Amino acid sequence: MQLPEHGEPMIESIDHLNIVVRNLETAITELKRFGFTATAPAELSGPWISAVVGLDNVVARYSALRLPGDRVTIELIEYGNPPVETDPRLDRPNRQGLRHLALAVRDIDAEVERLTAAGTRFIGPVQTYPATGKRLAYCHGPDGVIIELAEYLPGRPDETP
Repeated sequence: MQLPEHGEPMIESIDHLNIVVRNLETAITELKRFGFTATAPAELSGPWISAVVGLDNVVARYSALRLPGDRVTIELIEYGNPPVETDPRLDRPNRQGLRHLALAVRDIDAEVERLTAAGTRFIGPVQTYPATGKRLAYCHGPDGVIIELAEYLPGRPDETP
């Protein structure tokens, strides 16, 4: 592969994903159902955060969540100022932008049953991707963000549709 003339990329790994939510505590509770642990909420405010995100007078609260043994963090952020703007159709899989968070599971049927009993709403039943045998199901997480559960067959590639 021919690299651009600007040199080698220095990206090492995915560090975190950021999800803006209407209610931080509710979102933390919902993601804990999936096995995430959360840091205590903290405030973000001042000129530095306003400069980073390009919004004036930012006042927000956030918490970092992580699955045990994983390095990728999910940041949940609740903006107080400027207030959160809600896309009424964010929960639709065909909306432009980052569409879902996928979580690998060992036993998708048992996990769907457990999460359904805990109040999680699934979009449809577990399906199988014919090309790889991957089994998957979508559900709604905090504020309509789509979460995919994915179970891969042993020895099969981690190809996703």
